[in-house]
Amino acid sequence: MNSHTAQLATFAAHLRFDAIPESVVRKTEDLLVDWFGSAVAGHDSRPVESITRFALAMGPQAAPGCDIPAAGPSEVIINRVWTSPYLAAMANAAASHVAEQDDVHNGSVFHPATVVFPPAVAVAQAIGASGAQLLAACVAGYEVGIRVGEFLGRSHYKVFHTTGTAGTLASAAAVGNLLGLDAAKMQHAFGSAGTQSAGLWEFLRTAADSKQLHTAHAVAAGLMSAYLAKDGFTGAAEILEGPQGMAAGMSSDANPAKLTNGLGTRWATAETSFKYHASCRHTHPAADALLHVMLTHHLRPDDLARVVTHVHQGAIDVLGPVVKPATVHQSKFSMGTVLALVARYGHAGLTEFAQHFEDEVTRNLRDRVEMKLDDEVDAAYPQRWIGKVTVHTADGRELHGRVDEPKGDPGNTLSREEITAKALRLAAFSGGATPVEMQAAVDALWGVAAWPRVGALLARAA
Repeated sequence: MNSHTAQLATFAAHLRFDAIPESVVRKTEDLLVDWFGSAVAGHDSRPVESITRFALAMGPQAAPGCDIPAAGPSEVIINRVWTSPYLAAMANAAASHVAEQDDVHNGSVFHPATVVFPPAVAVAQAIGASGAQLLAACVAGYEVGIRVGEFLGRSHYKVFHTTGTAGTLASAAAVGNLLGLDAAKMQHAFGSAGTQSAGLWEFLRTAADSKQLHTAHAVAAGLMSAYLAKDGFTGAAEILEGPQGMAAGMSSDANPAKLTNGLGTRWATAETSFKYHASCRHTHPAADALLHVMLTHHLRPDDLARVVTHVHQGAIDVLGPVVKPATVHQSKFSMGTVLALVARYGHAGLTEFAQHFEDEVTRNLRDRVEMKLDDEVDAAYPQRWIGKVTVHTADGRELHGRVDEPKGDPGNTLSREEITAKALRLAAFSGGATPVEMQAAVDALWGVAAWPRVGALLARAA
């Protein structure tokens, strides 16, 4: 069969390290280190700890009377316990999505790292894969997940969290590549992964913990699908574009051509953006635009009488329900809270959210921020995330700010020094690793392509 799904499966099955351009390999290393920082940042997060406790309870059991779980081949990063690859992937996926600092691909509105690296690392550790094999598998996962997100379109994202839905196929592609699935079995893995796709935005209205469950479920479903396919288990051949497939049930503007757009020539992995602020990516363009206005005109927070953010519809769909955030995590989906913190501190980092998201000054500034649909911004989205703000000052001025590429986008990316510094900040905030441990782990990860075997990530610091 030569369907779009079959072509995508063939690409994912056949991709090898030596076929990937060096620039894409280097970018994938950057993305891996960036993801690792976010995974360590999940340490001591209540919803992450809950999912991790569940995973360990379902895994290899210790002897009666012993509190230390029996060891498995794969590492749980937040507590350095070892368990099965299935359960380690779940825990690490939850951990790396809670700080809201993991990467994002603009055109697909999809967070690849949190659903690609956890299953790939866990399986690579379990089967003794090399660093080069790990990187190739992760590129396969990124390329598949991004294209599935683009294929499902804007209508899908209005209701579904694309990272949870497309993430099942991204995970299956990465794991299937490591397991050496042929094209036919990879297509079966896609079928099994796609039928398990899930993740709804409704959780934002009540500050529920579902976002971490979305990523944990996606990687578990994808990993299971790849292993089942290896064992001969079959899945729907046309799970993406079939008459009762994902697009039929989850999208009204799906475009199958996007599934195979430039396979092997356009490397979507290299288009991925890093997150500078510790908040939903939809807030970043406006945050950077406001910061630009404040720096240009030497404004203080007290100078802001009202801020109008000119946004795309996707931002309104996701951020609109969050009016008065009740938790730190929910506040990261409040445009007003993010801009208030940026106005006060010059950025919206983990410490700023944890200490100031609900204090009086932040709330007062938050309530002066509004979102308005902007035709230009909406037309450019999701390929470009333009930031536009109108600032009304206390002394009666009207000031305008614009940012065409938010900090972290490919044209305004983070250097390796900035990625390292970000990872160290995340570890310091969570307490998931000491500065010495984290620096040693990050230094080792920069050389991942030369590793003969993928072992413990944090243990490399010892």
